[in-house]
Amino acid sequence: MKRTSLAIRNKVLVVSVLLGAAFSAVSAAANAQTLNNEQIFEPVPRLVQSQPTLFPAPSDAIVLFGGGEKDLEQWQEVGSGDPASWLLLNDSMTVNRAMGASTSIETKRTFRDIQLHIEWSTNPVIDGDQQLRGNSGIFLHSQFELQVLDSWQNPTYVNGQAGSIYLQYPPLVNASRLAGEWQSYDITFEAPRFNAAGELETPAFISVLHNGVVVQNRSEILGATYTSQPSYDVTCTPYAQTVAVDCSGAMPLILQDHGQVVSYRNIWVREL
Repeated sequence: MKRTSLAIRNKVLVVSVLLGAAFSAVSAAANAQTLNNEQIFEPVPRLVQSQPTLFPAPSDAIVLFGGGEKDLEQWQEVGSGDPASWLLLNDSMTVNRAMGASTSIETKRTFRDIQLHIEWSTNPVIDGDQQLRGNSGIFLHSQFELQVLDSWQNPTYVNGQAGSIYLQYPPLVNASRLAGEWQSYDITFEAPRFNAAGELETPAFISVLHNGVVVQNRSEILGATYTSQPSYDVTCTPYAQTVAVDCSGAMPLILQDHGQVVSYRNIWVREL
């Protein structure tokens, strides 16, 4: 009886290990990047309670927006280079919906590896659903979108919800708060590196805390998130632009105008 029981226990242990390995493989596959811009709908990241990290910039930070008109002068419209036409209200800047999703803005300064803090809020009045509800985005290196979206009780494809690297990685969890509440992203970004021949040596990596909760843990970015296929090119056409530029060095940050009411405030960066 003892030998039989031991054999059964061993079999159970082997089956458990195999099932655990299979589950881990499925979970890893579900959170993997997609090579063909596929929309993923499951598994759905679980909702967790969170609190935004709302604090002033450290002494060595570059303040990109602190709430004043002078701060808005640090931004310009993507493509045209015209002054940013977003609306200033209560120490925040808000997408000008009247412009019809045509006024994404970028920093006049350029950056490579950075620590970025940014606070954002979607429209407190819910006037859409899925991707038409509080949609915007933060483009690191002018190419890689960290999605901004009202993802509180708003199902959509998971690699397109708040905290996702758009169409690549869904967030590890859903740390979203109610529409209209201020939320925070704390981002560490490592820019891609190219060799002298223009070949990719090191891809970009990103870590993100959404309202203090890790949602991206040094995720390896597969390439530009707005092109037909993710790719790295030493000469590229940045998001919302038509002219190819050298993409091997420092590049601006872009905030997306998706035609919906989204506000930003307290934006600062530390160069790494």
